[in-house]
Amino acid sequence: MTELKSEEQEAVIFGSIDRFLERDVAPYVQKLEHDDEYPAEMVERMRELGLFGATIPAAYGGLGLSAALYARIVERISRVWMSLAGIFNSHLIMAAAVQRFGTPAQKQEFLPRFATAALRGGLALTEPDCGTDLQAIRTTARREGDRYLIKGTKTWISNGIFGQCFALLVKTDPQAAPRHRGMSLFLAEKGDGFSVSRKLEKLGYKGIDTAELVFENYRIPADRLIGGEEGLGLKHALGAIELGRINVAARGVGLAQAALDQALAYSQVRKTFGKPICQHQAIQLKLADMATKVHAARLLTDDAARTYDRGLRCDLEAGMAKLFASEAAVEVALEAMRIHGAYGYSEEFVVERFYRDAPLLVIGEGTNELQRIIIARELVRRNPA
Repeated sequence: MTELKSEEQEAVIFGSIDRFLERDVAPYVQKLEHDDEYPAEMVERMRELGLFGATIPAAYGGLGLSAALYARIVERISRVWMSLAGIFNSHLIMAAAVQRFGTPAQKQEFLPRFATAALRGGLALTEPDCGTDLQAIRTTARREGDRYLIKGTKTWISNGIFGQCFALLVKTDPQAAPRHRGMSLFLAEKGDGFSVSRKLEKLGYKGIDTAELVFENYRIPADRLIGGEEGLGLKHALGAIELGRINVAARGVGLAQAALDQALAYSQVRKTFGKPICQHQAIQLKLADMATKVHAARLLTDDAARTYDRGLRCDLEAGMAKLFASEAAVEVALEAMRIHGAYGYSEEFVVERFYRDAPLLVIGEGTNELQRIIIARELVRRNPA
């Protein structure tokens, strides 16, 4: 598929996605989600739609979509099943690291394969003893001629089971000071010494495979070092995560909108004291606050995406969008459950799923506590006294 930009072409994209969601996702999502079953057929359909190459330039076989349009697609999909957006999000973060920081040879070799999902994967940063503090990772890579020997463990890795390649953050110089100067990012394909130790069970965010990865005497060619230079791994990972945080914000908007839609519909058919509950002031106050939060989250997400599209540093904007949209998703999902009453606690209604899925958003791609620190630091940097 060629690069898509015009309004007419956007309509084609959304038409295809809406048909996919209506025909191939909505009828099956509840069962797949509750069984925690990997949606292989849906993933194949997303590959056919080009979603794994959504933000990869057309020159490399991707759709070349702007982050702003990408965010709207993520929101649309997340209204039906948030987990699907997570499957291609982690993959596109990996692709963004190569696209922004890779060598010409790495771009030529990997981006076309990422765009078609011939090679699919994600981001391998987190470890059992460190999440937010990435500089504390213990996975090491030691140079041995034209290869690196990698040892360590990564955990909570999206696409860990069904993915084949990961942007892997390691320590190439564990003694470096400051610590980030000893960190490097590699493109690690599965092979000898690279194994999946276990699937991690979760409260929500079902369907997407989340796993622990083990690297034991794993040898990787030196030309898989992203950018070809040691010591820049943390910078490369955090730069790619900006797109991931926009994705998480868009997921929050989509989930919150879906929860609001369900609450609005239910409040107009459920009656108490002789009238629909939407006519009770207590419910009206909830609906008003929910709708306001959803709209504000959408505007923040769009602002962050457009800043990213201009090629500007957007950790402030992406952090704000991710912070607000994810918190809005948690709050709106809870209010939707409360509006549904006992039915909101039933597995027969989708608001129960929204309530379980939303907390992932305040943790993923950096906790919201970290987002607040990032926002504050960037505010000070941009506004010196």
